[in-house]
Amino acid sequence: MTTITGPTTSTGRAHRGADGVLLIAAVVTSGLMAGVWFAYATSVMGALGRADDRTFISVMQDINEVIQNPVFFLAMFGALLLPAAVAWRVRRDRPLLRWVLAGLLLYVAVFAVTSGASVPLNDQLASAGDPTKIASPGAVREDFEDPWVMWNAVRGVLNVAAVVCLSRAMVVLGRGRAT
Repeated sequence: MTTITGPTTSTGRAHRGADGVLLIAAVVTSGLMAGVWFAYATSVMGALGRADDRTFISVMQDINEVIQNPVFFLAMFGALLLPAAVAWRVRRDRPLLRWVLAGLLLYVAVFAVTSGASVPLNDQLASAGDPTKIASPGAVREDFEDPWVMWNAVRGVLNVAAVVCLSRAMVVLGRGRAT
């Protein structure tokens, strides 16, 4: 068993433990978000692809409303803020910082795709109104479905890459602790 003697510095073990906890939380929240996009890509959109236009619109409108909840936002914003906090804490450890920043920047791209493409498409679908009253549900679906699926795939790939980078940061952090 190793004992810590004397004061710890910003690279000392006590600080590394806190860095590790934050980094684990960053990996978990980023992984949860990657899982959301993966679930859409591998099941939700495929199942909805079999539905008629009105059902597709109705279910997507419901999903887009229900997903706006505290648990989802905790993961979504945690995946953004936690790597930023880790980056600040490890800013003097260049090898570790590189991986954390790569993960953070990839997730910033996920956030940008979500904010700049997916949410506007969701808002456009919501503004179409009650699916039972839409005159041309096929046109509404056509304007939404393919672009949304494409942007979901983009953010999914970016998010998985962010998880890989943050996971690599865990390895680098662990190697630094093995002294």
